[in-house]
Amino acid sequence: MTQTTTSPSSDLTGPVTLEDDATPLVRMIGRALRQSARVGHAGQLFARSAGNVAVRSHDTPQSATISIDSGSVSVSGGVLVDPDATLVVDVGARYRPTGEPAGDAGLAELVLSALNPPFPHWRESAEQFWEAARSVPGIPDVLVVVVEDESGSTEARFGSGDTEFVVAGTADVLGGLFTGADEFIPALSSGLRIQGTWAQLSVMSSASWKVRFDV
Repeated sequence: MTQTTTSPSSDLTGPVTLEDDATPLVRMIGRALRQSARVGHAGQLFARSAGNVAVRSHDTPQSATISIDSGSVSVSGGVLVDPDATLVVDVGARYRPTGEPAGDAGLAELVLSALNPPFPHWRESAEQFWEAARSVPGIPDVLVVVVEDESGSTEARFGSGDTEFVVAGTADVLGGLFTGADEFIPALSSGLRIQGTWAQLSVMSSASWKVRFDV
């Protein structure tokens, strides 16, 4: 998740390319599709010979087009073609549809599935998050992760030093945070719990944007 460039010829992780100067929505969609490609979650989508899907935010002007072409996928800002399917989604809620898709419902369903790849094991996703976040100025020395389930809690520590920041929640809540599927501050209303200073919260929020937008 830490590899990023901006040209269509080189901005490639698996079969997904992004346009130059990609918008935040394009980068978010690209990150999700790349993760799906890496774990083999979007095989049917990438197997399509052709197709264009418009993705529109339900409450902002943001939009993007996902174009499939013989095993490769490109993502661009706006909707400049007549799409085969159109999705209107809540971008802040893991692309939850806010209405029925227009056009090719089967293609739309493949895209929705690809936009929500399964989370890695929480420890793996935490390690990936920490690797990306540790370069953010002001990041705490240690990230303490507490995963809670019916049987109790499990703790893991990443980094070393004097300053710590604690995040706690279920595997799903933490997976959404660490993979960039969810933003840091809204995740607090979904069961994420933290322990740290206000300054650390600001830095950790910046780290989550870095992961969410794959920058």
